[in-house]
Amino acid sequence: MGDDLGDEWWAHEGKSDVSDAEEETQQDEQPTKKPNLKTKPEKRKSVTEKTAKAKKKKKNEQKECVIPQKTDTDEGKSPKPKRKRKKKTITDVLSSSEPKPGCPADLQNVVTQYFSDKRSVIEQEELKLLDSCFLSSNDLTHTLSSYLKQVCPKWSKIQKQHTQQSSVVLLIVCSSALRTIELIKQLTAFKGEAKVLKLFAKHIKVEEQVKLLQKGVTHIGVGTPGRISALIEKEGLSLQALKYLVLDWNWRDQKLRRMVDVPEVKLDFMKLLESGILNACKEDKVKIGLF
Repeated sequence: MGDDLGDEWWAHEGKSDVSDAEEETQQDEQPTKKPNLKTKPEKRKSVTEKTAKAKKKKKNEQKECVIPQKTDTDEGKSPKPKRKRKKKTITDVLSSSEPKPGCPADLQNVVTQYFSDKRSVIEQEELKLLDSCFLSSNDLTHTLSSYLKQVCPKWSKIQKQHTQQSSVVLLIVCSSALRTIELIKQLTAFKGEAKVLKLFAKHIKVEEQVKLLQKGVTHIGVGTPGRISALIEKEGLSLQALKYLVLDWNWRDQKLRRMVDVPEVKLDFMKLLESGILNACKEDKVKIGLF
């Protein structure tokens, strides 16, 4: 049978063997295909690039959304609310400056400001006092006795002529009961034989003071505007014999407040002026002095 196939069989068989061997060698020589590892890093890289771009875009959007603050030069800028400055008190002002002695214009200004919203223009004109209504003011060098000796040089004669009960010739107005006692002590060198009565509300009833005024002749009254006004209202104190009204104007308390700087005292003081003293000053019956 081999002869029948002849040489062609051997040749064909050899070729087939060779081709099989070549195929085996080619398979052996051909490198095994490794999995494509580059695809995953490429995907990762593309993801990171996308996230970076997304973050950058987000930042840009945030920057665009931020509203720029207006500067001082911007037009139509609403003014910033100003901080309320603490109002300076009388103590703050006077602690940095020396107190000045009072003058008639000071009293006139206080009266005008107080009645500015309580009286008409015509009525306010009636409240103005002439310079002739005032005694010379204390220049802060006098004691009470030396000041009264200056403004009342004929005091000894005046006190002898005064015989009217429930009235005084000299009325001294101050801000408190303690100040009243201090001023009475300072009157020793001036008063002579004149009788002095303290007129304040502390520990003393109005009725008791009315009885004291009716009991004998009183030359000098020293007290607070509130109690003096109450005595005038009850007709316990008369202004008929009054010649001098001295205001304890320049004295200041621990807070450096004058008599007219304390709201309660100021109210009583204005009431006292309205009780007939302003009219008596205009009629030239009473003189006002600022001590």
